[in-house]
Amino acid sequence: MDKKIITETFEEIGLILELLGENPFKVRAYINGARIIELLDGDIDDYIKDNKLKDIKGIGKALSEKIEELVSTGKLQYYENLKNTVPEGLFEILKIPGIGPKKVKILYDKLNIKSIEELEEACLNNKILGMEGFGEKTQENILKEIRSFKKSSGLYLFGNVFKEASNIKNSLLSFPGTIRCEIAGSLRRKKEVVKDIDIVASSLNPIDLMDYFVSLPYVDEIITKGETKTSVKLKSGINMDLRVVSDSEYPYALHHFTGSKEHNTALRHRAKAMGIKVNEYGLFIDEKLLVCKEEQDIFNKLGLQYIAPEMRENNGEIEAAERKRLPNLIEISDVKGLFHIHTIYSDGNNSIIDYVNAARKMGLNYIGISDHSQAAHYAGGLNENALRKQFDEIDNLNKTLINFKIFKGIECDIMPDGSLDYSEEILKQFDFVIASVHSSFKMGKVKLTERIINAIKNNYVTMLGHPTGRLLLARDEYEVDIYAIIDAAAKYNKIIELNSDPHRLDLDWRYLKYAKEKGVKISINPDAHSVEGLYNYKIGIGIARKGWMEKCDILNAFNIDEVCLYMKGDE
Repeated sequence: MDKKIITETFEEIGLILELLGENPFKVRAYINGARIIELLDGDIDDYIKDNKLKDIKGIGKALSEKIEELVSTGKLQYYENLKNTVPEGLFEILKIPGIGPKKVKILYDKLNIKSIEELEEACLNNKILGMEGFGEKTQENILKEIRSFKKSSGLYLFGNVFKEASNIKNSLLSFPGTIRCEIAGSLRRKKEVVKDIDIVASSLNPIDLMDYFVSLPYVDEIITKGETKTSVKLKSGINMDLRVVSDSEYPYALHHFTGSKEHNTALRHRAKAMGIKVNEYGLFIDEKLLVCKEEQDIFNKLGLQYIAPEMRENNGEIEAAERKRLPNLIEISDVKGLFHIHTIYSDGNNSIIDYVNAARKMGLNYIGISDHSQAAHYAGGLNENALRKQFDEIDNLNKTLINFKIFKGIECDIMPDGSLDYSEEILKQFDFVIASVHSSFKMGKVKLTERIINAIKNNYVTMLGHPTGRLLLARDEYEVDIYAIIDAAAKYNKIIELNSDPHRLDLDWRYLKYAKEKGVKISINPDAHSVEGLYNYKIGIGIARKGWMEKCDILNAFNIDEVCLYMKGDE
């Protein structure tokens, strides 16, 4: 069983128990259990088979029994019974940022609010004003977040969908008669948020392939089924379309269904001026097909360089392709090391040596440890004693490592006045400093921009972390002048992070092109809190490619010596 199912089940149990006013220790047991399972190395079935579940710290006998029931039967009766005790709409309300279980319980107990629509109506009519924890500002924020939630409803994070889509693609490729198969749509373009999954395949036996597709264990409901297109709802909740064409039609179909709509429209206008008609069935001059065996041939026939899927957003890529000026985009294989890694010294789940071993297995040459600074009490921020202990550990490890280096860093809080969380005496001891905003987000655009730029000016700051602070589908970016911040980074020769946590993907790709034009270096950082989190950088590569980033633009594509020189300002 996928650990994600167990994690989500335990999280929901914890929320329900909190809504019911249960003992806080019982609530915390399930929430902590969810976190432990999420970060657990290896397959959950192996722990059950070896009877080692109950030995995991924080799991114990009661939770291990429930995990075993969930894995063996596919459901948990305790959870099913518990779900029936609270209205389903309360879970939707909990998705609104700023409304936790305690507030939801008050809303339900006092006003019998059990849906987002009822909450919105109550706010519009000032019904919640005066209740404990609900002032005028809170009400305004709730209405704003409801509008944002409604706008994003039906959307999914790229990082939560791509693996499932890849598994389905591989299953389709394994079916006899499948010739070619590829993910299309916004997933292929590496959009940070997607609505559905599109896959295009060519086959000698389209009907048999469709029958096989709907029989896959991922499929929950068949919406429509035909010889050329089948639409389903997957068990994960997302809709998926499979289109099957002849192999001669495959390149045209793949290009068309990859999009974007804006890119395709601009390409059709160009083709029309050349006397060529473009659609999902081919390229035609006076109804005569221009034969294209690969997607690359389509661009060549139109007098263009091949445009990578990530760049197909009508963002100047067609004009650049015409002039043969497209960038040589960054590849996963270009990355030599990773920064922004949290260990057990703060809120990470793994030790420094765990990360070293994992990074070396990944073929990397260095890592940059950056736990939280002391102001981040909620995340176990490091005081001076903890820093000294960590420095000693890193120094001792570095003495034993060959062709690998651990850089000493910190994710340092930017205080409300733009100062940093440590004195300069401490800051100068780090190899690198990531400066990040973690509090006081709502200062207003001018003040927050000044706050961040003040931090950028600090001599010891190396890079700016998650610069707009957004959480995809949960929290909008700060009110901040990101162009002024990029300009400041260029002026003071500071790096900007592309935080590759799938919930952030910040800096947004729409700003990356501007940063590149300004000569600002980007670091594709995993913001890892576990060994598994190191792989976040691969999602960040897709975003970097969307932002036209090349190897020369990316700090962690540098080798160890180049990074050392850059950190010293001797680039």
